[in-house]
Amino acid sequence: MATKALFNTVVNWFIRQRIDQIQNFMDHPIETQKGILFSQLFHSEDTEYGRKYGFNSISSYQDFKNKVPIVTYEDFEPYIERARQGHKDVSWPGYIKHFAKSSGTTNAKSKFIPISAESLEYCHMKAGKDMVSIYANNHPENQLFTNKNLRLGGSSELYADFNTKFGDLSAILIDNLPFWVEITTTPSKKVSLMGEWESKLKAITSEVKNEDVGSILGVPSWMMVLLQRVLNETEVKNISELWPNLEVFFHGGISFKPYKEQFQQIIGKKINYYEIYNASEGFFGIQDRPDSDEMLLMLDYGIFYEFIPMDEFHFSNPKVVSLEDVEAGKNYAMVITTNGGLWRYLIGDTVVFTSINPFRIKITGRTKHYINAFGEELMITNVESAISKACQTTGASITDFTGAPVFMKENEGGAHEWIFEFSEKPSNLEHFIDCFDQHLKTVNSDYEAKRYNNITLKRPIVHIARPNLFYCWLESKGKLGGQNKVPRLSNDREYIDPLLELNK
Repeated sequence: MATKALFNTVVNWFIRQRIDQIQNFMDHPIETQKGILFSQLFHSEDTEYGRKYGFNSISSYQDFKNKVPIVTYEDFEPYIERARQGHKDVSWPGYIKHFAKSSGTTNAKSKFIPISAESLEYCHMKAGKDMVSIYANNHPENQLFTNKNLRLGGSSELYADFNTKFGDLSAILIDNLPFWVEITTTPSKKVSLMGEWESKLKAITSEVKNEDVGSILGVPSWMMVLLQRVLNETEVKNISELWPNLEVFFHGGISFKPYKEQFQQIIGKKINYYEIYNASEGFFGIQDRPDSDEMLLMLDYGIFYEFIPMDEFHFSNPKVVSLEDVEAGKNYAMVITTNGGLWRYLIGDTVVFTSINPFRIKITGRTKHYINAFGEELMITNVESAISKACQTTGASITDFTGAPVFMKENEGGAHEWIFEFSEKPSNLEHFIDCFDQHLKTVNSDYEAKRYNNITLKRPIVHIARPNLFYCWLESKGKLGGQNKVPRLSNDREYIDPLLELNK
């Protein structure tokens, strides 16, 4: 025990040294970002991409905007495929050895995101250390490295293809973690890298139920599945009885708001919750203050950020700004240039700046995940707020949901149709719908205008999902675990119709 305490003290001292560097980019954000951009342009000027777009002649941000195009995955895929086939110096110097396979949430076709040695070390790995550094700085009494840290990744098998490896980002990270992380982490590397989700979940449960867990890390929806499994296999009433030293949940991938009350109940005591913003393309944000719903934008991970105002996003030539010109309270689509060789890449996420000194953000959704069939501009943050209010008012609790429009027919107005999977059903569903509808009107004036007298939008149509509906749908698609999830909002009926059919 004394050895563990000493190890915890040493590791905490070491990781807190990073705080001064974080403070430096908070104090000098624009200089930090400019340094990253021009360092990477210089570093990549002899790549195929660099020669094509004249990186060696770019001397200002305006030059960069004028010469280098904004791209989607589909635009950039030919370069990624060349790198995957073993070609050198395609969009980043040298060979790319790892590719994070991600189907995203809107496209059935797999995406392969390049993970260079630099992005692995100076973005993803660095962020993992920073996550703990920030927490340790805020909570100097922490015992994170006295107890085990539970990580929950996706289906984590690595595959070889051409001269490269591909798999979930979690597999790549686990395969490259330093030894000191491995000895403080559960489940074991062998179990973490299992491929088939159900077998893996069984093996994880078997291992972790006998550990003294101090922190948990994962996507809320899948972590809830694991914790329920752990409770089912033990005789404890809640997780804190099994893991009395549990002190923090680091979560990301989806909004935590619909899950927080459930976690408080299943854990059975007050712990800390810290949000992170990570993706295969990069690690972008970390909650840097206790009990906050904002994340600090991490500016020294080899990522240069640009932003497109969402009110211009669908224009043929939208305005694009660097960090220097963003405004607080405005919704932006995020564009990234990374040390993995992505150049002005449209990641598909939307964020709002809650602060510009320092730069803190909230995730507001996806560029494709919203409902705007009737001019209502309904964003995921509106919906999550309304669900939270309706649950609070009616005593309900929701584990999953999705929504889509019902389009107008002849003289009939349209509507929004929803599937809610409840862990605790409301005693009166009609009251729940009224609360949900009313709060949507409160937080979204466009929705309120379209709901006026039921002329354009009628009252929401709500279906109660059978237990595990969303889990079964994801299982049928081979998308269990990790950051896989059903899109919460869709502007068409691509997801809701199959779910309704499965719900019969």
